[in-house]
Amino acid sequence: MEKWFEEARLGIFIHYGIYAVDGVAESWSFYHNRVPYDKYMKQLDGFTASKYDADHWADIIAKSGAKYAVLTTKHHDGVALFDSQYSDLNVVKSTPAKRDIIKEYAEAIKKRGIRCGMYYSLIDWSHPDYASVFEDGKVPEDLSEVNGYSYPADGKQDFEAWERFLEFNNNQLKEVLSNYGKVDLLWFDGDWERSAKMWRLPDFKDYLKSFNDKLIINSRLQGHGDYKTPEQGLPITRPEGPWEFCTTINSSWGYVPDDNHYKSLNQLIRMFCDCITMGGNMLLDIGPKEDGTIVPEEEELLIGIGDWIRDNEEAIYGTKEGIMTRYYLGGSTMSHDEETLYLFVYDNPKENVCLKGLCNKVKKATVLHSGKELNYEIHGGVPWFNIPGTIWFDLTPEDCHENVTVLKIEVEGKIEMYGGSGAVVTHN
Repeated sequence: MEKWFEEARLGIFIHYGIYAVDGVAESWSFYHNRVPYDKYMKQLDGFTASKYDADHWADIIAKSGAKYAVLTTKHHDGVALFDSQYSDLNVVKSTPAKRDIIKEYAEAIKKRGIRCGMYYSLIDWSHPDYASVFEDGKVPEDLSEVNGYSYPADGKQDFEAWERFLEFNNNQLKEVLSNYGKVDLLWFDGDWERSAKMWRLPDFKDYLKSFNDKLIINSRLQGHGDYKTPEQGLPITRPEGPWEFCTTINSSWGYVPDDNHYKSLNQLIRMFCDCITMGGNMLLDIGPKEDGTIVPEEEELLIGIGDWIRDNEEAIYGTKEGIMTRYYLGGSTMSHDEETLYLFVYDNPKENVCLKGLCNKVKKATVLHSGKELNYEIHGGVPWFNIPGTIWFDLTPEDCHENVTVLKIEVEGKIEMYGGSGAVVTHN
């Protein structure tokens, strides 16, 4: 795994496509027959991107504190946001926009030093060769429940068509990975409708890496990805290895005009803290309008996250995952040299913040955003058995940040936490 990804902490996901014209669910609205396919595709005529300003997008992403961005190059509907020579179903050839959205996006974010990520749907419910075979060629006994966008509803398979589709996918991915300069991250979706064998893995991954051997690929590649991508449900326990939590800023991935169910700034910051506490990133999604403008509420939330990050940057970038919640009932990170612990205080305390199990002597405790030094006292402990006492840091609501407060605890030596049976552990 590339070091930049593990230290990025925050990424911005962007679901942009023709589905923003009517404000319907991306691709799924026709797949589940909530919108007729023809009506869904009629949105091509209304996609103008008339106010799309990639530089403004990049400015907002930079202000959010995000170190990488991921934009939908093509969703399951098959409509590409780039000028593809392998299909006319793209916004350059088939919409009034007549702009290569991906080209402008890639140029703008790279100018600001933001890592370039591309979302790509492996499935294509509009391509005539896609719904040609069943997974591993197994025809179900009951065809009545077969969705014709995914599989041949009549039960007749065409394996030559499937081979053509794989070639088509390879060709469009070649465009994505070679026409816009270096791509740092490829964010796949839609692997679930075919097996690893049918996607030609692991050879397919080798093909992708041939464009950039440092390319990072997410987990939606039938077990051949580089990191895990839990979606919407914040993990309760830490996923193994590198990981990223992707979630929406409201309840929708793309632009839905009547979805005002926005997470509050405080909720987003707390979720972000939970992710970095467990050593992961958060990939926060926004859905621009058809004309390319970002919804004001979403823009305001992104800037708010960035303001909080700048107040507490030291506890975020260049840190490691924190200590277990049995020691501190909240989030935390630690410095790479493991000599400083950062505690996230989610709610305003009545008088103290409690830390258990720290074996080291505290050199200094401060409120990170203000620099105020805190008094503390230690109660209990059995020093002759090397059992540490409980540390109570004095903290009042007046000391706290308006969102999440970060305490900086500097200690002597590398952080050691008491294991409960004579053993010590550095972190979880």
